Amino acid sequence: MVFTVSAAVLLAVIVIVLLKGGYVRFGSMLACTLFGFTLAATGLAPLINSALSSLAGLVASL
Repeated sequence: MVFTVSAAVLLAVIVIVLLKGGYVRFGSMLACTLFGFTLAATGLAPLINSALSSLAGLVASL
């Protein structure tokens, strides 16, 4: 659970920085956010969570 919250905060900060920097427009950001919420409701959500957990474990072992 801690990883999920910290990953969400990190990704939110990245999105805000990209939005403020002008690299991403508001419409694109909104579309990507809605896509993420929609993807989280599909059967792929456990696979994505597992991949993120594995990636976090890999980074932590370095």
